[in-house]
Amino acid sequence: MAAKGNEEETQLQEMEEEAAATGVEREMESDEEEGMGVEDSDEEDDDSSDDEKENEAEIQRLEEQLSINAFDYNCHVDLIKLLRQEGELLRLRRARQKMSELFPLTEEIWLDWLKDEIRMTEEEPNRDKVNELFEKAAKDYICPEIWLEYAQYSIGGMGAPGGIERVRAIFERALTAVGLHMTKGAAVWEAFREFENAIMSTMQPPPGSVAAREQQELLNTQLGRIHTLFRRQLAIPLMDMDATYAEYEEWSDKDMPETVLAQYKKASQHMEASKPFEEALLVAEPPKLAEYQAYIDYEQQEGDPARIQIIFERALAENCLVPDMWAKYTKYLDRQLKIRDLVLSSHDRAVRNCPWTMGLWKNYILALERHGAEHQTVSEIFEKALNAGFIQATDYVDIWQAYLDYLRRRVDFSKARPARVLSLSSLHTKETGTDHEPLRSVEGARKRPKIFTKGRRQSRTGAGELLVAFTRALDYMKQDVEERFSESGDPSCTIMQIWARVEALHCKNMQKARELWDSIMMKGNAKYANMWLEYYNLERSYGDSLHCRKALHRAVQCTADYPEHVCEVLLLFERVEGSLADWDTAVQKTETRLARVNEQRAKVAEKEALQARQEEEKAEQRRRAKADKKAQKKSQRKAGEKRKAEDEEDEEDEWGDDSEQPTKRHRGEGEPGFTGSEELMETESGLFGRKGPGPRKADAAGPKKGRPAGSDARKAPEAAPDARNDGTSVFVSNLSFSMEDPEKRLRELFLACGPVEQVRPVFSSKGAFRGYCYVQFQERGSVAQALRLDRQEVDSRPMFVSPCVDKNKNPDFKVFKYSTSLEKHKIFISGLPYSCSKEQLEELCRQHGTVKDIRLVTNRSGKPKGLAYVEFEDEAQASLAVLKMDGSVVQDHTLTVAISNPPRRSDKPDAPTRSLGSALPGQLYGARGKGRTQLSLLPRSLHRPAGLDAKAENGTLQNQSAGSVGGASAAGGSGLDAQTKPLSNADFARLLLKK
Repeated sequence: MAAKGNEEETQLQEMEEEAAATGVEREMESDEEEGMGVEDSDEEDDDSSDDEKENEAEIQRLEEQLSINAFDYNCHVDLIKLLRQEGELLRLRRARQKMSELFPLTEEIWLDWLKDEIRMTEEEPNRDKVNELFEKAAKDYICPEIWLEYAQYSIGGMGAPGGIERVRAIFERALTAVGLHMTKGAAVWEAFREFENAIMSTMQPPPGSVAAREQQELLNTQLGRIHTLFRRQLAIPLMDMDATYAEYEEWSDKDMPETVLAQYKKASQHMEASKPFEEALLVAEPPKLAEYQAYIDYEQQEGDPARIQIIFERALAENCLVPDMWAKYTKYLDRQLKIRDLVLSSHDRAVRNCPWTMGLWKNYILALERHGAEHQTVSEIFEKALNAGFIQATDYVDIWQAYLDYLRRRVDFSKARPARVLSLSSLHTKETGTDHEPLRSVEGARKRPKIFTKGRRQSRTGAGELLVAFTRALDYMKQDVEERFSESGDPSCTIMQIWARVEALHCKNMQKARELWDSIMMKGNAKYANMWLEYYNLERSYGDSLHCRKALHRAVQCTADYPEHVCEVLLLFERVEGSLADWDTAVQKTETRLARVNEQRAKVAEKEALQARQEEEKAEQRRRAKADKKAQKKSQRKAGEKRKAEDEEDEEDEWGDDSEQPTKRHRGEGEPGFTGSEELMETESGLFGRKGPGPRKADAAGPKKGRPAGSDARKAPEAAPDARNDGTSVFVSNLSFSMEDPEKRLRELFLACGPVEQVRPVFSSKGAFRGYCYVQFQERGSVAQALRLDRQEVDSRPMFVSPCVDKNKNPDFKVFKYSTSLEKHKIFISGLPYSCSKEQLEELCRQHGTVKDIRLVTNRSGKPKGLAYVEFEDEAQASLAVLKMDGSVVQDHTLTVAISNPPRRSDKPDAPTRSLGSALPGQLYGARGKGRTQLSLLPRSLHRPAGLDAKAENGTLQNQSAGSVGGASAAGGSGLDAQTKPLSNADFARLLLKK
């Protein structure tokens, strides 16, 4: 037996010598490189000394910067890199230790640190320091490379007693931590098997000899370990499982058991199912957040806790600065695994990675309390949270609330005497009339140890500490938070409200609760009805009728937002508990107050009505001016002239004035105006038409021979009187211009609303679909069903459906779905991220009340604008939502929240325009209409004097007044001839030469 033991020790020593030899060879190689460098150092002494001085100066600068701001992560990284280049190992160790105290270190930093420490302690017999460092590194992130280094380092210490078992224990921990890693876990399994194979090789008998019985038992035991490792690995879904299976078949001299084969097949199926997610991670660019999120969702559906944990850890290794990922991971651990060490270590890593996220600290405190951590530990974590540097003032209010809730739950008020608790309550307040003055610091409260030493320990360490914390919280809000953010972060004084509740319910001290509420009202909350009602409910529950009545009377006088509601509560209270005199007083006060409120509201309404009338008058003036302009142009048109240019100009006028159209959504951008061949219909959205017969080439060039000059060459055919019925029609717009066969497509789309009489799509002169059409039904009731399809998505665009209304007969008809008056039960939110969905917004708003409806504002293509309207059940909930949500941050976007008050829709004033005749009296218009240039190309000699009213147009002189004949005489003919006979070249020559 002794000989066998000596053989094992000898073989273990040989393994250690081989491992050490490898390190010695590396050292010799490095020494040779250093020697070669010394030979060439003479030429580079000056350059190296300059570089050393620059590096030293940079190191000093970084150290000074860290002394000012120790939380500068990049500064730590740069300092460590420079110190490692300079070979300052002791300073490098201190720099790494300081950084590890503040931040979790990445895998690369840990591996460099561990390798440097291993080199520094190679000659030291004590390996505990390096082992402690490995333990610390393994806690920051789940890294297979670190675990492999740890196991490799532990193999070098196998010579110590129990060394082999220690290595096995480290390997087992590595398998538990990273053995399920689908891409890198196989390396840990293989390293463990190689280690066991090396151990088995030391147990083999010398060649030509037979193993003894005891030696054979040791060999069988070792073989069993290797078999077990193979089978455990084959039961786990890992990449390249087929190679492991083939290796096991080649290594084993026995047939594969059925159970092992079944587990292998099951693991292979799971691996194949997970392979698409692994491939997506392989090709994705960092940080691969979306790919990891999809992988996590898949694993959570599968429900294997170990696999869910490993994929979370893999995601966090690459997205360690994503608070939402940490929050999701810790939430899963809190609710599913509930393993104390794992939960608390994950919370600790979360707050170290994202210390600026208040929610992670809050969840950490709750987890500590949930798992029974010591009070000192919870207090230390809370103090760290206060120094974490939150980004908004409300975060400090929330973290204080979480800590105060924790302290309140620690107190067993049933075991403390009411009188004792009352004395503790009065201890922390210095009475100053009706208000109170908090203690300046917690130390000030601790200068009175006599009260704390009396009574039970629970009262001393529970209620007293709670009340001291309340005082300190108010001081912190006033001195620290307000100075940093220029706001308290707690406008509704939530902490003081909680304190008042504790005083009233647990401490039985209503006097203190009333003083707290006096302070709350003095901070600008007296104008809000919900604050008074909260105080009233407190008095109703723990006070008396006298103070309830006083609170309601003060509320009636001070409330500015909902005075009617407060008056109703007062009258209801007097009905239940008041006398006749109390009732009369209440009625008189409420009537006086409401009369004053109504008078103020009447003044505001009168002012708004005046503004509305002024706006209507301005709109009416614009409509009249436009009508006069159109009438003037029509009076200037004469029969027998080609009117294409004027028709197009008229249509541009009809289309161009957007002030008469509620929206521009029905007209395609960049589309040409309507031509005379299109039949026009006016809806609430403006003028639209349908395609008529296209122009003929002869008509486009000019009038044919024999056709009278006064006839219209492109006159559109009139529709039959009964062919169109606006009462049974709807107007559909914002459709895709590229829609194929729009008539068939829309007929199928609206067929569910009722029998379709006809679909009239509108096309351009070139036959292109304009994106809008008319749908006429056989029954009038189908219109209501069709209007419900408004904003339904068709070809990735919201389709607009509106009724057909002739605005000539109904000039005041407007379609505007949403109210333009103050909506106190709705809030308007701006600054939303474009990726915010309706469900996410509802989840955010549901915390402040019952959400009845949410409307996300989108543009014409259906993309969100970052705006939303949220309707709550009542006005109080909407007011609370404004207080809580205004200024909050969602996905790095700061929200702006206010009560919904949409602006009144006002028509834009028309741009100053001039009539066609007054702009350029001598301008000529050809067959293509108005040219690009606005310059008159008519010779000056052809311009008429100012006193003459004759006008030349298309080669024809026209008299503007019956008594003017100057134009006719100048042309060499009578006025009648001038109006009907075109001028010849000879006429133009005589005019040009003034003959």
